Amino acid sequence: MAGPLSHVKVLDLSRVLAGPWAGQNLADLGAEVIKVERPKVGDDSRGFGPPWVKDDTGKDTRDSAYFTSANRGKKSTTVNLSSPAGQAIVRELARGSDVLIENYKFGDLGRYGLGYEDLKAVNPRLIYCSVTGFGQTGPYRERPGYDFMIQGMGGMMSVTGEPGGEPMRAGVPVADIITGMYASIAICAALAHRAQSGIGQHLDLALLDSQIALLAYQNTNYFATGKPPSRIGNLHPNIVPYQPFRTADGEVIIACGNDNLYRRFCEAAGCPELAGDARFATNGKRVENRVELTRLLQGIFAKRPTQDWLELLEAAGVPNGPINNVAQVFEEPQVRARGVRVELDHPVAGKLPTVASPMRFSGTPVEHRLAPPLLGQHTEEILRERLGRSAAQIAALRAEGVI
Repeated sequence: MAGPLSHVKVLDLSRVLAGPWAGQNLADLGAEVIKVERPKVGDDSRGFGPPWVKDDTGKDTRDSAYFTSANRGKKSTTVNLSSPAGQAIVRELARGSDVLIENYKFGDLGRYGLGYEDLKAVNPRLIYCSVTGFGQTGPYRERPGYDFMIQGMGGMMSVTGEPGGEPMRAGVPVADIITGMYASIAICAALAHRAQSGIGQHLDLALLDSQIALLAYQNTNYFATGKPPSRIGNLHPNIVPYQPFRTADGEVIIACGNDNLYRRFCEAAGCPELAGDARFATNGKRVENRVELTRLLQGIFAKRPTQDWLELLEAAGVPNGPINNVAQVFEEPQVRARGVRVELDHPVAGKLPTVASPMRFSGTPVEHRLAPPLLGQHTEEILRERLGRSAAQIAALRAEGVI
């Protein structure tokens, strides 16, 4: 069966990560996604290398591995938005689209006659999703926003890293990714609303808003205490033990999310007395006495190698796991069984590895059909089939630098 959004047409004018991530989610769900890029240059992230995608002879191409992470399932067309003829093409495409995603600075597309009010006039059903650093309102709305600076401004770096250490960003651009995820949810909600009302709307997604939301219980911990949380490394502010421990030959993570799991751990680890100790009997007490419990448990973990601990804790039903590097992740039997690595046919690279969507449906399964596109790979197809342009008209647009 076709994907759950196979009836939806998306026009993706976004670049780099947050907007493209939302567009890729919609493509994974079956939507037809047309990615509009600048002629000759394309999405900025095509140049975010090395590493580069290699062709079928092993030579570097012009596309970065970064670009392939957020553009699966899309068709690429090049359009010069500064050209009146290019603006006309985008308006035509928007007229026949259900969703438009853009991440230009506040007001930029309006200068080209491509703002929300402009396109609403030609397609009242259009769901127009704007993704910016700071949103469409407020004193910062005209500022550019990038993931790293948003992680800093939004509090993420204040709670990431070792105690007393330097502020640390997350190892992946979480502000971009979570904004793309919220945008995906908002678009699906707007589509559901339109199915009842018949009208579209403007969605305003901001990296700063999304990053703050991602802090989750760190926000509410602050609201409850009046004290901003600080960096505590790999510890959990509200659950103990929920952390890595050094073993005889490496490390292992345990996650005792409730008192029953803690008691089960103590039995398996041969320290039942720590389950009955009044200082550690409840999670609240364990949080209060974190330092002493961690010291005692560290001495216990150091006596056995990692594999012994993994097997012992698994048998006891205690949540646990190793700390894998990315290569080890894809060797995990569970990851292999779930088909998380997917290879798609790429016009230059041959079989291009990518990561499957984690969304699983029983009735409308996700299909990974198209590899991340080459720049302008589908320009002529889209102009011909969607807009009815003739070969001569397409040649003229190309000669004029419109495409």
